[in-house]
Amino acid sequence: MASLSLISSLWDKAGIAQHAFARRWSTILLKLAFVRSSATGVEKLDPNGTYVLVANHASFLDIPVVLSYLPVQIRFFAKKGLFSIPFMGWHLKRSGHLEVARGDARASLKTMLEGAKLIRERNISVVLFPEGGRSENGVIRPFIEGAAYLAIKSGVPVVPVGLVNTRGILPMGSLLLRPGTVEIHVGDPIPTAGLTPKDRAALNEMLYAKVCELAGQTRIN
Repeated sequence: MASLSLISSLWDKAGIAQHAFARRWSTILLKLAFVRSSATGVEKLDPNGTYVLVANHASFLDIPVVLSYLPVQIRFFAKKGLFSIPFMGWHLKRSGHLEVARGDARASLKTMLEGAKLIRERNISVVLFPEGGRSENGVIRPFIEGAAYLAIKSGVPVVPVGLVNTRGILPMGSLLLRPGTVEIHVGDPIPTAGLTPKDRAALNEMLYAKVCELAGQTRIN
């Protein structure tokens, strides 16, 4: 699938075909690993709509689960180091995913502005995991404000997404998928029209509370 995706990038500069290959790969991966799944709230998303999607992050399995169930054109923000890995990095870049330089506030802000422009111009959705990385103990950590800022700057609805038991299927540090059931719960889209960057803290807190609720966890105060 990765080879087909990379080949398709030679004529598909928008990454639409590559996204289709990624969704297919995700579905096959879950089936081969005997991972059952259930989804609620997916009907709240317009397949032709554009969103900033915000989810908790406890496992590498989160990405194929999100790709399998969310019916919109998705791009991810990925840490900069992944783009330097041969083949994987080529695929990420040619698919239209965006680099995030952790620990560099200026570079991160630039990436967010580029992401906002990408959303508006190409009519795509982006997925962010605002905890800043996978949670080591499975508890959802307070969110970094970048996702809220991006949603406000792009002017599109932001959607909270709760993922359940992905860590149980693929624990941190393991490469072995365990049979089981994962859940994905999509919340109501939250409009951002009329909001300004000054509203990002309040929106960020709202998103954190919503994602914790959807994932069945208690928020950290």
